[in-house]
Amino acid sequence: MTNDKKELSLEETKAALKPGMVVRIYQKIKEMNAKGVEKERLQYFEGTVIARKHGNEIGATVTVAKISEGVKVEKIFPINLPTITKIEIKKEYQVRRAKLGFLFDGYKKKLKVAK
Repeated sequence: MTNDKKELSLEETKAALKPGMVVRIYQKIKEMNAKGVEKERLQYFEGTVIARKHGNEIGATVTVAKISEGVKVEKIFPINLPTITKIEIKKEYQVRRAKLGFLFDGYKKKLKVAK
């Protein structure tokens, strides 16, 4: 047996997303600079998948959450968004719930203890 990690295509990765995974989602962002020229760049959002809604339908969504500078940030990504270019699965934790909204409860208390 080999322990080679199989590279999944974007469609396979989208189908494999489930709560408890730590993912990095790359998205194309269009901006206007000061001169009025449109510029396109790649931005990523890394966090824990806390919910997946509507299965594999066209309108399916994934909620990803992280704590950034002491503030909980949640972002909802439609899975079939055309601006999503790549999804990397960093880690996968075994969870027993479909929705992990409780995961970041009490994070402010933990921050106070850490300071």
